[in-house]
Amino acid sequence: MTEAPASHRPAAVRDSAPPTIAALASGRGRAGVAVIRVSGSRAGEAACALGAGRVLKTPRQARLVALRHPESGELLDHALVLWFPAPRSYTGEDVVEFHVHGGPAVIAAVLDALTALPGVRLAEPGEFTRRAFEHGRMDLAAAEGLLDLVAAETEAQRRQALAQTAGLLGARITGWQEQVLDAAARIEALLDFADEEIGDEDDIVAAVDTILARLGGQMASALADAARGRRIREGLKVVILGPPNAGKSTLLNALAAEDVAIVSPEPGTTRDAITVRLDLAGVVVAFVDTAGLRAAAGAVEEEGIRRAHRHAREADLALWLVPADEQEDIPPPPDMGERPLWHVRTKQDLVPDLPAGRQDAERFVISARTGAGMDALLSALGSWVEAVTAGPPALVTRRRQEDAVAEAREALAEARAQLAAGDWLLAAEALRRADAALGRITGRGGVEEMLDRLFAEFCIGK
Repeated sequence: MTEAPASHRPAAVRDSAPPTIAALASGRGRAGVAVIRVSGSRAGEAACALGAGRVLKTPRQARLVALRHPESGELLDHALVLWFPAPRSYTGEDVVEFHVHGGPAVIAAVLDALTALPGVRLAEPGEFTRRAFEHGRMDLAAAEGLLDLVAAETEAQRRQALAQTAGLLGARITGWQEQVLDAAARIEALLDFADEEIGDEDDIVAAVDTILARLGGQMASALADAARGRRIREGLKVVILGPPNAGKSTLLNALAAEDVAIVSPEPGTTRDAITVRLDLAGVVVAFVDTAGLRAAAGAVEEEGIRRAHRHAREADLALWLVPADEQEDIPPPPDMGERPLWHVRTKQDLVPDLPAGRQDAERFVISARTGAGMDALLSALGSWVEAVTAGPPALVTRRRQEDAVAEAREALAEARAQLAAGDWLLAAEALRRADAALGRITGRGGVEEMLDRLFAEFCIGK
């Protein structure tokens, strides 16, 4: 039996429900069409009030309606209106969508008319998605995936976020929890029915240990791939380093195809880091131009050099630039860490006898001014990006998820140790901790404060 529309439910039910919310669900700015979403127990009443009551008879079918102000009867717009009765809607509540013309005045007029109705207010950021989570339409990992999908800039980000939204992580977590509960049930049987014939204890302990060892291995694999997931989600970082006047800013401008950094023969021109974000091989790559590394000429330049070292420590790849006309190769500083470092000879146009291009796996000769050797460098960068991000969508993509999986894995290791020591009570307690840690990933317990932070990141109409 289908649930009755809000307008057909008892008033007491509607009055006890949360406020009905309305907001622009499509992008802001002028457009051919804008979508205004209304969700809550009074969504059906809102449709009726604006003259679209007939959509309640045909769920999920668009109807052309003349929207009118509920008090004055003034024509607001001609719109396509769709009705999604609970629970089969985005939020799990009654939802009505008004597909209106995308002019700011039209949007404002329709929203003003809606929020003037009793029990209807503007939605807060992320409130539609939070209600979807609270009504079981998606778990917390899927909600995080949706946030990433809305923010996706590249193809790799889109694919990864779409997999999360479709429940990639949530399904795996559910499977892990079922196995943890299976192991816990066997241990509880040993505790509660120790005096009864429930099977050989050694066989039960061995079976539980096998389950936990397999789970620990699966979690270890997910954690090993988490860095790749974060790289795709957050982007890679390539820092451009070198002595003053090595052509760092010229290279950045060439990569950006515009003048984003000041180029000057005066040493110390770049005092602070300048970042350009590019799409390479479907992945966001942030190129960071830094201050020339030398003995600083003043406090401001010294700070710029300090920041250059910090960016180098945080980078996924460092490009060490030295002008081709330098008589001797200038080595990079010794504190570059373990990240890959490529040597790039710049200003090849000043030494025309020196062939431009790739010399070996990590050495290049270029002229950012003439473009000589740039294709080889960009091709190598693209191949590097593909190498460090290749693979199916990562299971774990956020630090919060990674920490929870790591905590669960540690609890499983503790449970195995207690089993080996014969302490079944402590083993059962460790499994409860593992289950709780996994539950936090999908939003089952202990996440209220985190929910407030997460859903605040969404736009108002989502």
